[in-house]
Amino acid sequence: MKKRFAWMYDEAGVVKRPLRIIIFFLASLILLAESRFLYYHNPKESTWLICVIHELTGYYCPGCGSGRASYSILHGQFYEAFRYNPLLCILLPWIGLYTGICLIQWLLKGKETISRKIPIEATYVLLGIVILYGIVRNIDVYPFTLLAPISVK
Repeated sequence: MKKRFAWMYDEAGVVKRPLRIIIFFLASLILLAESRFLYYHNPKESTWLICVIHELTGYYCPGCGSGRASYSILHGQFYEAFRYNPLLCILLPWIGLYTGICLIQWLLKGKETISRKIPIEATYVLLGIVILYGIVRNIDVYPFTLLAPISVK
């Protein structure tokens, strides 16, 4: 099997740089196309972007409102995006930074090393925050109702 895909890898078993660049540009084109589609198709006015968990149970999952929040961010409406999904708006810069660093490392070296520097406990804490957020945003008491995806007038 190694001989079969030898054109993809160098001697160290790392994807060759030209192929990494092609993969990067193809992934960038896909992301650009998705962003362009979301920019022109408001999730509030159509039914193409629904939350299956909310449709089946009536409860908000941690990701409910993320599509509308992303649409609002693309249009520069950050307050409205925050009202749809505050956790997404808080985590998005950190996710973007992490993804960007990993991508740059992968493009330059063929591997990323930042994942090994992040303790596993950080992943568990983040998972706990997301689960707790999903529970708390469904509590029907005043301060917690602010976490439900609400449209801004």
